[in-house]
Amino acid sequence: MKTYEEEYDKGMTKLFGNDFISKSSLIMETLGTVDELNSSLGLARSKIKDKEVNKILQKIQSDLFLVGSHIVNTTNKSISDKDIIHMEEQMILLDEKLPALKTFILPSGIESASLLHVSRSLSRKLERRVVALRAKNNNISINTLKYLNRLSDLLFYLSRLLNKKAGFKEEVWKR
Repeated sequence: MKTYEEEYDKGMTKLFGNDFISKSSLIMETLGTVDELNSSLGLARSKIKDKEVNKILQKIQSDLFLVGSHIVNTTNKSISDKDIIHMEEQMILLDEKLPALKTFILPSGIESASLLHVSRSLSRKLERRVVALRAKNNNISINTLKYLNRLSDLLFYLSRLLNKKAGFKEEVWKR
């Protein structure tokens, strides 16, 4: 089976269908960022021993496939209100387990927490890409944006939780 075509060598690719699209297009940039985030979460999961955190991350990875499918319109489904509420409930529970923040902290800590900080920054990158794409194409669900906005916060909470469980003292940002 041939997995390459001359058009691919010219900087083009196919979405689902027969139309070629530039690999530098905003939609391809957005899909690439979905893949970057999902891969970074996979790497983080490979280092995380906490079953509760791993279960949350596995759900996020699955949700990201739904986000990607929604972006290229291969499914009528998108992130639901229920998904967003579930994420908000998780953050409330995590917040209760963590000390209150009074200042910024440096994105650091144990390896798994630091990997989640990288994933958090990639989720913000993805959110920016989806905002730009939605400005050009109103078919992107507002729930996709809500989900991505909350995702970076959830990953922040999870990184803090892993650091706390490991006894790592958060490093406060000092001017």
